[in-house]
Amino acid sequence: MRHPADIAALTAFMRHLGAGSGRNARVYLTGGATAVLLGWRSSTIDVDIHIEGDSDPLLRAIPKLKDQLSINVELACPADFIPELPGWRERSRFIERDGVVDFFHYDFYAQVLAKIERGHNLDLVDVRAMLDRGDVEPQRARQLFAAIEPQLYRYPAIDPPSFRAKVAAALS
Repeated sequence: MRHPADIAALTAFMRHLGAGSGRNARVYLTGGATAVLLGWRSSTIDVDIHIEGDSDPLLRAIPKLKDQLSINVELACPADFIPELPGWRERSRFIERDGVVDFFHYDFYAQVLAKIERGHNLDLVDVRAMLDRGDVEPQRARQLFAAIEPQLYRYPAIDPPSFRAKVAAALS
């Protein structure tokens, strides 16, 4: 059975993943991994990541790291749940470089909007933390939601009026 990932497990994961890749890549941490690294949660059930670049060496390394560190790793990011936000790469906050891998926090605005859409209690705690910490400015989040709203039809699980109402309530 795998264990929740704490700060030590996350930093070990990044260090080993960076050492195991022979090519430049960008890895974006999202969800609970962001919450743990920034300190408003002590652990996360899954380490959710998005990989850009030649991902084959990284993908091959992940199963070994999951076993070695006894953690869950999922390939998941906000764009799996909501349309990709314009400018998300530029807003993604750099964490560190390990080996030839650059690690980033996936854009906080994308994380907040995806978490609002999902609406789980822990997601809403994360939304509140990002707002309280100043990582997300409500007016800018509303603007970015407006930018993706015309593309919501591409995500049939989303009910656009409900999502709009949840965004308004969470960002008020």
